[in-house]
Amino acid sequence: MSKLKADVSIIYSGIFSQWDTQSDDLPRLLQATVHVPAIIDTEFGFITRIKKAKNQVLSYCIYHPDIPDDNGHIRPPFDGEVYIKENDWRFYLGDCIWGPIYQSLLKYGLF
Repeated sequence: MSKLKADVSIIYSGIFSQWDTQSDDLPRLLQATVHVPAIIDTEFGFITRIKKAKNQVLSYCIYHPDIPDDNGHIRPPFDGEVYIKENDWRFYLGDCIWGPIYQSLLKYGLF
């Protein structure tokens, strides 16, 4: 028996409203862009639509190259797995410009 190939497409990418991790609702697209201003609390990323992959596990990784933590150590990638709940499923993968990075950038003269 042949296995169906998942159909994956990015439907939105850019700057989004703040994401509520406690809610099932995805953030709203505010501006389609590939340029993200370095302003604290700016939420950015993409929403992907995944079809024909119900009950599969999606692995993701967000790598911040050479971004130091408050102690000057390079931050490891953020990674994880999510369970695909439906045959037509939407998933948000994003990030946010947050204070500790801004403070680290200032501390090490990178901003």
